[in-house]
Parts: sequence; structure tokens; C-alpha cells
Amino acid sequence: MIATTEHAPRWVDAILRDRMIWLLARTALSSAYLIGGAQKLLDFQSAVAEQAHFGLEPAALWAALAIAVELAGSLLLILGRLVWLAAGMLSALTAIAMLVANNFWALEGHERFIALNAFFEHLGLIGGFALAAILAYRQKGVSS
Repeated sequence: MIATTEHAPRWVDAILRDRMIWLLARTALSSAYLIGGAQKLLDFQSAVAEQAHFGLEPAALWAALAIAVELAGSLLLILGRLVWLAAGMLSALTAIAMLVANNFWALEGHERFIALNAFFEHLGLIGGFALAAILAYRQKGVSS
């Protein structure tokens, strides 16, 4: 545990130490990827079309990779196993998506506004994955 001079109220301490909260946080962090991977798997043609739309070729290979990373990374993270690997996989996928789909620097007006916001929302997810990996590493008794 990280030493600090700041003391949380007991009820906050109890919540933050609860294993179920840790599980719920990992599930929430990976939920978009778990649902996205499942949707792509169930409608592979749409997943291929999405990759082609963003200029990723061969689109079927990129779709298959996205599905594998989204599902495997999410499940590892939720189960608290190899959290560092799950966080790395999902972060890499997110970074690629940021650069391909949220290229705000090449846009103007309202499209730029939307892409800029999405870019930094995705950057926040990468930060969340990093924090999950750090926490899992420091609390090896909870997950590794």
C-alpha cells in the first residue's frame, strides 16, 4: 500500500479496500472493449467494414486483431490475471484507434471539436489502464 499522510474516513477506506470494488472497477474500465469485441465478433462483416472505413488494410485481419485484443484484454483485466498485459494490449489498441479515428489535427470546425474530445477521452482510458496495472502490481495479493 502507498504510504500517505492523508487519512480517508473509515467508510472510504473500507470501500477502497473491498475486492468487489476492485472487480467492479476493472469491469467498468474494460466494458466498452468487452461489448465492442462481442459486437464485432457477432457481426464480423461490420467489423471489417469499420476497419476499411479507417483505411486499415487488410481490413479482415485488423478486425480479427481488434476482436482478439478487445475480448482477451477485457477478460484478463476483469479476472485480474496478467493485468499488465491486458492493460498494455488495450492501451495499444486504444492508441491506434486514437491516431486513426480521432485525427483532430486534420479536421476543422465541429468535426475537429468532436475528434479532439474523443482523442483525449481515449487518452484518459490509457491512463486508467496504466493505473490498473500499477495497482495490480502493487497489490499482488489481490491480483497479478
